[in-house]
Amino acid sequence: MNNQNEKRWLDPSELEKEFHISKSAQAKMRMVSSSSTLPYSKIGGKFIRYDRVAIDKWLEDHQVQGVC
Repeated sequence: MNNQNEKRWLDPSELEKEFHISKSAQAKMRMVSSSSTLPYSKIGGKFIRYDRVAIDKWLEDHQVQGVC
């Protein structure tokens, strides 16, 4: 984490606000069964939480390099 004031675990609303990934897009990306699946944890079969560290790594791993 870059900033000690940042929460490590984010709920879907916080992920949407901070990373600009809509809740519907999050749901679709959680359902994909491949390496492109958005990493998440499910608590009690109901609550979704995203680990900021895992999301940052996932974004880095799925970065597309521009072609000039």
